[in-house]
Amino acid sequence: MHIADRFVVVLDANVLFPFRKRDVLLRFSHAGLFRARWSEDILEEWTRNLLALKPQLEESIRAQQAAMRDHFPEALVIGHAPLVGALDLPDPDDRHVLAAAIQCGAQHIVTDNIVDFPADKLEPYDIEAIDADAFLSRTFDLYPAEALTVLRQLRTHYNNPPYSAPEFVLDLTAKGLPKLAARARQNQAFL
Repeated sequence: MHIADRFVVVLDANVLFPFRKRDVLLRFSHAGLFRARWSEDILEEWTRNLLALKPQLEESIRAQQAAMRDHFPEALVIGHAPLVGALDLPDPDDRHVLAAAIQCGAQHIVTDNIVDFPADKLEPYDIEAIDADAFLSRTFDLYPAEALTVLRQLRTHYNNPPYSAPEFVLDLTAKGLPKLAARARQNQAFL
């Protein structure tokens, strides 16, 4: 199902890093629940950090990055580099993320480093920083039937090991998505 005019969000590298978060975020976006955006810098940061931790998985990591580019060609934000120098954030290395969000008209920056994106710095651009779990649970609340369909498809896609509905809910919690897991638990019969 594709629904036009869903909100636009920039996914920071740190929410792309953990596999389960990335998988749920990308599947929600693919289902049309929101429009994911990222920049080349964000993809490179995610890749670089993951390779530093798991260099033995370079082929798989590069393949995942290529798949993201192939499946989400509209997600790549360009033309934001001139904005970076004028932006003020606690960590100057995060300015490119805000610049990408401004350039693509994002309503949110989905990041697990909320402190790096203070509300007073984002307010002039009408952008809110939100962590991945809060963002996914809010998205679930907006589109519960569609979100449940995505989560059910995701659960049945995992087959090594396969997950029962309760096991999948526990896995979401263990992987840093307890708010989303709580919503899934309330609808476990449909998972």
